[in-house]
Amino acid sequence: MPNLPLSFLVMASIVGAASAVFAADPQVERGKYLVTITGCNDCHTPGALLGKPDFSRTLGGSDVGFGVPGVGTFVGQNLTPDKDTGLGNWTAEQIVAAITKGERPDGRKLFPVMPWPALASLTADDVQAIVAYLKSLPPVKNAVPGPFGPKDVPSTFVSVVIPGDVYSKLPVPK
Repeated sequence: MPNLPLSFLVMASIVGAASAVFAADPQVERGKYLVTITGCNDCHTPGALLGKPDFSRTLGGSDVGFGVPGVGTFVGQNLTPDKDTGLGNWTAEQIVAAITKGERPDGRKLFPVMPWPALASLTADDVQAIVAYLKSLPPVKNAVPGPFGPKDVPSTFVSVVIPGDVYSKLPVPK
C-alpha cells in the first residue's frame, strides 16, 4: 500500500462517515417498498390515475376522485408531511389509525375505497415503516379537494364505480 498523505486519509474518513450518515434508513426503505407494492402512489400521486404520474410530487394528492353513486366522490389526499395540506400535523399514531382502522384525527371514517380493511392486516413493524417513509418525504403543498357528498359537484376528474349492468347500458361515444 503506498504512503498516502495524512490529509487524504482524514478526508477519506470524513467522506466515508458522511456517506454512512446519508445511507438509506432500512425502515424508510421498507416503507417505500410497502407503499409501492400496495399501490399508494396510484391514488395519492398527482397524474397517476391519468397515466402520467408526477413523481416530483410523490404522494402529494391526486387530481382524480373515485365516485360511488349514492355515496360520494373521494380523492386521494396529500400524504406528504406538509403541515398545511398534508400529514405534517398528524402524529405517527394518527397515521397508523388511518392506515389500519380508517380513522382520521378529526373523527371522520375513511370510505373503504382507501383499502384500510386490507391494510389492517399489515404487521405493526410494516405500518411503522410506512409511517417512517411518509414522514421522510419532501413536503408538497397541495390542498386536495373533497370528499364530496353524493349531491356535490366534484371539482376534479371522477372515476365512477358503477355496477356492470349500468355500465353496459351507457351510450357509446361516436
